[in-house]
Amino acid sequence: MRSPVVPEAVSRPTLEAVATRAGVSRATVSRVVNGGYGVRESLAERVRRAVAELGYVPNQAARSLVTKRHDAVAVVIAEPEARVFTDPFFALQLRGISKELTAHDNQLVLLLTEGRDDHTRVARYLAGGHVDGALVFSLHLDDPLPGLIHDAGVPTVFGGRPGWRDRTGTPLYVDTDNRGGARIAVRHLAGLGRSRIAHITGALDQTSAVDRLDGYRDVMAETAEGGGDPSLVVESDFTPAGGERAMRELLDRRPDVDAVFAANDLTALGALRVLRERGLRVPEDVAVVGFDDMLPLAEQSDPPLTTVRQDIEQMGRLMARLLLRGASALSGTSALRDGSAGAGAGPDGASAPGGVDPAARTPGPGVILPTTLIRRASA
Repeated sequence: MRSPVVPEAVSRPTLEAVATRAGVSRATVSRVVNGGYGVRESLAERVRRAVAELGYVPNQAARSLVTKRHDAVAVVIAEPEARVFTDPFFALQLRGISKELTAHDNQLVLLLTEGRDDHTRVARYLAGGHVDGALVFSLHLDDPLPGLIHDAGVPTVFGGRPGWRDRTGTPLYVDTDNRGGARIAVRHLAGLGRSRIAHITGALDQTSAVDRLDGYRDVMAETAEGGGDPSLVVESDFTPAGGERAMRELLDRRPDVDAVFAANDLTALGALRVLRERGLRVPEDVAVVGFDDMLPLAEQSDPPLTTVRQDIEQMGRLMARLLLRGASALSGTSALRDGSAGAGAGPDGASAPGGVDPAARTPGPGVILPTTLIRRASA
């Protein structure tokens, strides 16, 4: 029986081979390949041509020793796997992050946290120097991650308004105008002549849910004596099952409700199911507005969902853009901390990164993206 033929290993072109082909020193090739300065353009072009002809691929480990960069970014989501892989919000945000990182030849390292042991594991990984920075979102108010990440010394951008201040002040973050978006939703329902407008909240240990509840209360204070009826507010958790539970509780408590503002689209879908079960027509009996405009869910619900649109994918892209600009600066962490990385003038005079929607606001180290109402059949 013949032994299988084992193909000969193909040797990789070396830095020395590129130097010989280009007719320059090894040090010159190293500077060009690693993005250094001080090489004449004519020489740099010869090196780039030799790299292309030989198919040279830099050794990442060796390159990291020279550049102190790994071209990898950790994306930390403070949620269990079951939530991350079933909620379209995370898919959209990850898509935006991935597009931006790919455009800059960076790798995405996904880290999820489900318990305290995971927090320690993530902090240890970040402190180990495996990545150039971290993008962190879906934090809860009692989450120890911000402190652990700060101690790891890793440049970081957060998704969502922080509910804390670290040792250097408020960290850099990207968020949506949650409070303003909630006001838009509730004013729309009031404009339809609805007077018993309920709110199904998100998880109130997250700032997005708190801000949307505050926006609801702002408008109810304008339209209802005493700021509205607290029996019209039911706490939930941003999930369809939570929306179902909350809608049942709401109808049992207040069968006269004529409108519902749900904290997100998934919650709204759960509420719609219960309204159908109870024989109530949407929007004739109860109008419903969600928050997110997650497609195709919002368009394919029954009836199609009126909702507040936030650009989730753009939030992800902007988080990555801010981090990459800060991480590429010599003062990496400080550039992120003071919000100055790649900045231009924002609408309120504060710093804002290039490429941000002109309507975005930049309160200190935060960038707030605008929201709009998308009208469909549910309200």
